[in-house]
Amino acid sequence: MTEARPNPADPPQSHPPIAPAVVRSTRVWAAGRLQPASVHIDGSRIGRIGAWEEFPGDPAAGYDAANLLVFPGLVDTHVHVNEPGRTHWEGFTTATQAAAQGGVTTICDMPLNSIPATTSVESLEQKRAALQQRALVNVECIGGVVPGNAGQLRALGQAGVCAFKCFLAPSGVPEFPAMEEQDLREALPILADLEVPLMVHAEDPSHLHPGGASRRYADYLASRPVAAERSAIALLVRLLDWCPTPIHIVHLSSAQCLDLVGEARARGRPLTVETCPHYLTFAAEEIGDGATEFKCAPPIRSADEREALWKALEAGSIDLLASDHSPCPPELKDTGGDFFAAWGGIASLELTLSAVWTGARSRGIAVHRIAEWMSANPARLVRLDRRKGTLAQGWEADLTVWDPDATYRVDAQRLHQRHKSTPYAGRTLFGKVMATYAGGRLVSRAV
Repeated sequence: MTEARPNPADPPQSHPPIAPAVVRSTRVWAAGRLQPASVHIDGSRIGRIGAWEEFPGDPAAGYDAANLLVFPGLVDTHVHVNEPGRTHWEGFTTATQAAAQGGVTTICDMPLNSIPATTSVESLEQKRAALQQRALVNVECIGGVVPGNAGQLRALGQAGVCAFKCFLAPSGVPEFPAMEEQDLREALPILADLEVPLMVHAEDPSHLHPGGASRRYADYLASRPVAAERSAIALLVRLLDWCPTPIHIVHLSSAQCLDLVGEARARGRPLTVETCPHYLTFAAEEIGDGATEFKCAPPIRSADEREALWKALEAGSIDLLASDHSPCPPELKDTGGDFFAAWGGIASLELTLSAVWTGARSRGIAVHRIAEWMSANPARLVRLDRRKGTLAQGWEADLTVWDPDATYRVDAQRLHQRHKSTPYAGRTLFGKVMATYAGGRLVSRAV
């Protein structure tokens, strides 16, 4: 494993640290339990976890969060920022502002949709140059795996990418072509040596059915059947048996594929899985014709699939949650309701915590599972778990302070993402972020 990797994407020093400072609450998630405690911030790190009573007399030196939840900062391992090159789609400034508002203290930026795509050390350096002095929270970079760049992978790993990403189906942008089996066989031995996870968009293109213009969501759903995901995962499992390499399946939309994952894990294969808030929130039966704000790939499936994903998440068959925040200019979504012409992505970075908690709360799921699914496990996936994803002495002072009982109605125009299109508009959600600390800095505070 590559050790002591550089991290030039830490929050810029233009945001002055608050140190020393203390955040206390009767409900702090630390040492595996909710407890009254005080979190003592020393510069960019947690100096210690103290007793609730250990609080400064000067109110300016501390934040008494009463009975609000104090959680580790959320780690979102699947975010499309699109800068440089397509900054008009999002950009580091607006993306990290949205993250901070949503309690997300680390985002992992996907290698595609920016120009150039992050498929070489040179393009990685351009990405890092673009984010300097723009990032309000920590940003980690993901390297791209595309046909013909196997010779770049070792250098990208040594340069500190937190993961790699590839597509098995067309990505939607020409700069990032899909991989075929022979391409994967060239790349996997290198990635196995690096011990850096490969994130895979797992849809088999031979099972996809490109359609003509249609406003019917049912037509779009039928064009990307569960069989496409299942076939792609079966290929990955076969390749894992040949060359065990950490592989992570992104945005799983169907629990019908999890038997393949379970069988591979039983043989000791390093295979992990994520799903996304939109698959846990929406259902195909509820999506109206022409409602292209709901379009994503793989598609949102039935209510039965939604419930099966929740059960798999509770059982641990799904490891973590990520937003797959994939914004675009309004004209790419507003296609007169034509699902096949619209861009396939959902923008929800700021709303992820609330969307997940709203669904979990309604199903009687304990609130601490949020810390597992959205902080600890994502940090472990991208090898940040020695410094992020947990509230403990010496770990980075990334904190999310939130009220699980507060509700709000999503006003899209008040979101901090660059473009305001989201399928959550008008929806009432539980769970409001009251304050976010990233590396000891207060980067968001509700008013």
